[in-house]
Amino acid sequence: MSDIGIIIVTYNSAAEIGACLDAALACGAEIVVVDNASRDSTIAEIARRGVRLIANSGNRGFAGAVNQGFAVLNSPYVLLLNPDAVIQTSLEPLRQACDLPGSAGAGGQLVDASGQPQIGFMVRGLPSPTTLILEALLLNRIWPGNPVNRRYRCLDWDSSSRSTVEQPAGAFFMVRRAVWQELGGLDEGFFPLWFEDVDFCRRIRDRGFGLYYIQEAVAKHTGGHSVQYLPLEMRLIYWYRSLIRYSAKHFRPFAFRTVCLAVVTGSFLRGIAESALHRSFKPMAAYGKVASIAGRSLFRGC
Repeated sequence: MSDIGIIIVTYNSAAEIGACLDAALACGAEIVVVDNASRDSTIAEIARRGVRLIANSGNRGFAGAVNQGFAVLNSPYVLLLNPDAVIQTSLEPLRQACDLPGSAGAGGQLVDASGQPQIGFMVRGLPSPTTLILEALLLNRIWPGNPVNRRYRCLDWDSSSRSTVEQPAGAFFMVRRAVWQELGGLDEGFFPLWFEDVDFCRRIRDRGFGLYYIQEAVAKHTGGHSVQYLPLEMRLIYWYRSLIRYSAKHFRPFAFRTVCLAVVTGSFLRGIAESALHRSFKPMAAYGKVASIAGRSLFRGC
């Protein structure tokens, strides 16, 4: 039996999960799918392939679902795989990288439909306070080539060879079970999604472990399929709420409050700009709620 397990978390993933599972089954790994109360035919697609399924009656969030998957697998190496990622190669290079001295895990190469590496997504640096401030204030969008953004999104990084990295994408990420247990898994406070994998990579680094990028392990990836089912308002609230939680956990108080202030300021700027662009007050209302969350955190903490 393979010493690799695969965890796939689904949420309205019927259009993607079939190809993902077919490729994963071909790897010979033990697979568990954790479904967060999908309303489409995701469960039926999983049932056709006979893999192990945990069907949640409600949305446990990505972190909660991944932790559920780990609890039922005994494999010493576990791959986190998004339902919109289709494995193209053997997983052995990732497993070997997990056994390198001081290694906690490894991510592989994610390519788009045309086979091009997804630079800017598949590997990133861990965000600093400055990174998130520039992101919140729209400066990364206005000036994407600024040095802080280039470092964060690894825009000058060479994807053609193995390297140590800070943050492999959680869409195709293998981790050693022993390290997972030592860190206590993903933080379920990042609910329902966003920043839980960033937080995990940060805690890996803080414990003195390393992470690798392995170019020989490849998966084709589309991305963002579940997010489309979220209303704009909830999408913004979830993302910024998780950003604020990450900042509270890992930045000093002054830096944390500066990030909160940037979110408040940026929310007003984005709300005005997007409401004018779409000729609707909905973006203004949505960003107003984000500003309210950030404002409370600014004065009270997370």
